[in-house]
Amino acid sequence: MSTSLLALLGFISWTLLLLALMEVLRSRLVVTGAVPANAFDPGNSGLSPFMQRLARAHANCLEGLPVFGGLLLVAEVAGKSQVTDPLAYVFLGARIVQSLIHLASTSPAAVTARFTAFAVQIGVAMYWAVKLLGA
Repeated sequence: MSTSLLALLGFISWTLLLLALMEVLRSRLVVTGAVPANAFDPGNSGLSPFMQRLARAHANCLEGLPVFGGLLLVAEVAGKSQVTDPLAYVFLGARIVQSLIHLASTSPAAVTARFTAFAVQIGVAMYWAVKLLGA
């Protein structure tokens, strides 16, 4: 499996891990009677700030998957993974760092750090897109 496909699998797995964590925490709330099973909304409003950040971190992954994952997949299908392979783990690392910062805090410093991690992903994706279009 190419580095690009491994990074894509990592991105999908990270997104799934965030979803599983959210569902474990929601299930605990239901089982303990803290929240009725039908009271959850996609943003986890009315729950702890951590649960709200977790929902947003998961949504960020879902929002980015078609663009970032799409570029990785296009490169692989076109036989041009040499374009995406060198930065694939940089991209994945930046995505995970973005999510972890999101989970940890919404302080001004954390938001700046989270944006920086996102900017790395955007820069990598734009580089890939330009190289794939010109390759």
